Amino acid sequence: MANMSEKLHYMTAEGKAKLERELNDLKTEKRKEVVERIKIARGFGDLSENSEYDAAKDEQAFVEARIQQLEVMIRNSVIIEDDETTDVVKIGKAVTFKELPDGEEETYQIVGSAESDPFQGKISNDSPMAKGLIGLSVGEEVSVSTPGGDIRVKILKVE
Repeated sequence: MANMSEKLHYMTAEGKAKLERELNDLKTEKRKEVVERIKIARGFGDLSENSEYDAAKDEQAFVEARIQQLEVMIRNSVIIEDDETTDVVKIGKAVTFKELPDGEEETYQIVGSAESDPFQGKISNDSPMAKGLIGLSVGEEVSVSTPGGDIRVKILKVE
């Protein structure tokens, strides 16, 4: 169970599986590659002027930090269950809204921060837009504070 100081990470089962694959790859493949690069770089002599060694050590630090980050995210993951109520905006749902008075329709799936990818239409539940929409229903209008200023949106569809 998550300890109190660790944040919960909301994600789909698919998103968790993706993180688990990345973690497995880092532990089984990437770690070995980096250790091998360090060994080879050591063979180049003086470590104080060895850029290959420094780069390999930096990469090792990055890999180990990412492994720790992934382990925490997976340990504290909360899988978003899909339920039948489709008219209320919540994590895991796709919401279509339009900026009032005459904006384009936009559709985003609200996901946990681990899966967030705005270019793929997935916004984090921690984002200002998601926070403004969660809990509302189709037909409702709300003013959302975004980094670009306040915008008024109307929820058109939740699926």
